[in-house]
Amino acid sequence: MAAQVRTLVSCQWLLDAIKNNRVGPKLRILDASWYLAKTKRDPRAEFAQAHIPGASHFDIDECCEKNAEVDHMLPTSEHFSEYVGNLGIGNETHVVVYDTHNIGAFSAPRVWWMFRLFGHNTVSVLDGGMKYWLQNNNPVTAEYSNPEPQGFKAVLNKTWVKTYEDIVENIKTKQVQVVDARSAGRYRGTEPEPRDDVLPGHFPGSINIPFSSLLDDSGKVLPLEDIAKRFKEAGVDIQKPLWTTCASGVTACVVILGAHLLGHPGPCLYDGSWTEWFKRAPPEYIISEGQGKK
Repeated sequence: MAAQVRTLVSCQWLLDAIKNNRVGPKLRILDASWYLAKTKRDPRAEFAQAHIPGASHFDIDECCEKNAEVDHMLPTSEHFSEYVGNLGIGNETHVVVYDTHNIGAFSAPRVWWMFRLFGHNTVSVLDGGMKYWLQNNNPVTAEYSNPEPQGFKAVLNKTWVKTYEDIVENIKTKQVQVVDARSAGRYRGTEPEPRDDVLPGHFPGSINIPFSSLLDDSGKVLPLEDIAKRFKEAGVDIQKPLWTTCASGVTACVVILGAHLLGHPGPCLYDGSWTEWFKRAPPEYIISEGQGKK
């Protein structure tokens, strides 16, 4: 059995692990940076220039279902196993994930959640990400050597993944609370979506908790009592089933991370999220203070 690990690890903990040469088959670091096309940022090129020593790059646009109509939908168990095995990760490896977003945690929680989804619980998020790492003048490098591949066997927990049809059914039954992690303006329909073919808004019954509201100014995750307060103020009962959504299934995982830290046994993700919903849903299922869907 793999050892229990903390959900969040500190920059000091990771720095000590690097200094003590613990990075290897038992500990792997992943740079899971991902950016929207509009930002014109290339995470792979940025990784080649500077990353935390010993890290490998995890690309959610590569480790995904290739022929899906929506970006970076989840891969098969076989694809995930092969992809992470080639990053030197086995079933006994402790994985630490970070990203370089200036908010502190953007895409890293998506990869943290993917590992847990595929049965690998020995995975942690670097609290504060590259933002906090650099604030503390910790080292970065351009050096990289391919890790030796490991065998990895993924076991998918399908119950954690929700579909368009699940959301449609839940709108009718109102059985499960669904949290939308996008900004308040995009949720309400008053700010544009970053994708040109998608208008802002939300589906009926969803609750807005912007993912950024769970992070502090340094990029670190808020203390548990503050996370609990955010959920309570939004009207979310952490003791009841919880589904999450965002634009394309990335930042919703920050909300999943927060719920997990509060002890929720299994927050779920609508993988297609708003990008799929807007394209498929009838106009009456698009709630917006702006233009709406015609």
